[in-house]
Amino acid sequence: MSGRQTAEDRKAQIVAVVLQIADEIGPDRLSTTDVARAIGISQPAIFRHFPTKSALWLAVAESVSERLQRDWAAAEAEASGAHPRLKALITAQLSAIAKTPALPSLLFSRELQVENMALRDVFHRLLGAFQSRLIEAIRDGQATGDICDTVSPEDVASLLTSLVQGVAIRWTLGARSFSLVHEGLRLFDVQIALLRR
Repeated sequence: MSGRQTAEDRKAQIVAVVLQIADEIGPDRLSTTDVARAIGISQPAIFRHFPTKSALWLAVAESVSERLQRDWAAAEAEASGAHPRLKALITAQLSAIAKTPALPSLLFSRELQVENMALRDVFHRLLGAFQSRLIEAIRDGQATGDICDTVSPEDVASLLTSLVQGVAIRWTLGARSFSLVHEGLRLFDVQIALLRR
C-alpha cells in the first residue's frame, strides 16, 4: 500500500487514512502509529509530512473544509430557486457525512473540543460558511413568498443545520441502520412545509 509517492500524494493518503481510522476506532484513540501501520510506512515518515499530531489534524480539517465547500458550490450551481438550492445544500452536507462517517465523531472529540483550538476554528468557520449559504437561499425564498418571512433567516438556517446534525447523530448512534440522506431529506421536507406561508 505504501509505494513511492509525491509528498502531496502521501499527505493526501495520510489524511484519508486518518479519517478512515477515526471512523473505525474514534478520533481520540487514533495514534500516528495506527496511521503508519495502515499505510505501511514508519511512524517517523508521518512526522516528515506533519511535524505534530495537531498539524496532522489541522490538515484533516482543512481537507474536509475544502471538499465540503466544493460540494456546496457544485450543489448550488445545479439548482435554481430558493427551495431547490436549500435542498441541494442539505443533500450535499448529508452526502458528505455519509461518505465520511468520522465527521460527527470528530466534531465531538476531545481533540477538537479541548486539545486543538486551530482544528476547532476550522470547523467553526466551516459551519459559518454553510449557514451563510443557507441564509442567502432562505432570504431568496422569503422574497418570493416561498418561505414564511416572520422567522429570521438566521433562525431558519440554525434549524436546518440542527436538523442535519441531529439526524447525523441519530444515524451514528443507530449503527448507520438507515439511509442518512433519505431520512435527512424527509425531515427537511417536513421542516420546509412548516415554514411555508
